[in-house]
Amino acid sequence: MVDKNSPLPIYYQLEEEIKQLIKTEQLKPGELLPSEREYAEKHHISRMTVRQAINNLAAEGLLFRQKGKGTFVAEQKFEQNLQGLTSFSEDMRARGLKPSSKLVSFEEMEADEKLAFNLAVEIGAPIFKIERVRMADQAPLAVETIYTSKKIAGNMTREDFAPSFYDYIENTLGFTIKHANQEIESALANEKEIEYLQLDPGDPVLLIERLTYLSNDEPFEYVKSAYRADKYKFKLHMPR
Repeated sequence: MVDKNSPLPIYYQLEEEIKQLIKTEQLKPGELLPSEREYAEKHHISRMTVRQAINNLAAEGLLFRQKGKGTFVAEQKFEQNLQGLTSFSEDMRARGLKPSSKLVSFEEMEADEKLAFNLAVEIGAPIFKIERVRMADQAPLAVETIYTSKKIAGNMTREDFAPSFYDYIENTLGFTIKHANQEIESALANEKEIEYLQLDPGDPVLLIERLTYLSNDEPFEYVKSAYRADKYKFKLHMPR
């Protein structure tokens, strides 16, 4: 409840109250919030104070408004910790979700200058290009394009790749994955991302480029991914 004698601003207290209700699932995704008037009457505060709290939570992505209908609880974003290297499948299973993939394409090609540089192979060397949609509980979260050299992946087939690429590299081929370098930026979804991620034109995505290395510091995959910005967020712990 709001404490008017607290040094904390009233709008902040209301924000924390609503956040706690969302966290404990007393307010569920898609559920309509009480009106500003109801909150104001319940706590004996102004509607302007209520509106400030609601606007702040909407800016955080916890709530969303629909004109003429009211304010609703938003679907909560998947939070990815950037301090450890895990596969998408491992990350989703750790959340109690069922990971799956829809394979869009699987082909062998020749490395161009950029791919050859990233994968430490000669220009023209055979590499695999794999495109897939990554899903959790059948909901599309990302479009991913993987490039890996045939020198490392060997005669990999669509069936080898299907369950988990990291599982194939580590448990089938016997390599040890060591670390990765990753870059993240925002962009508007392109036509392919709109189709596969079920987005609308103008919706944002998080673009990720990752170069992953084996224990001998040899790069084995170069990955370009587009994640739904409304479903995913990244978290980083930064000790001083």
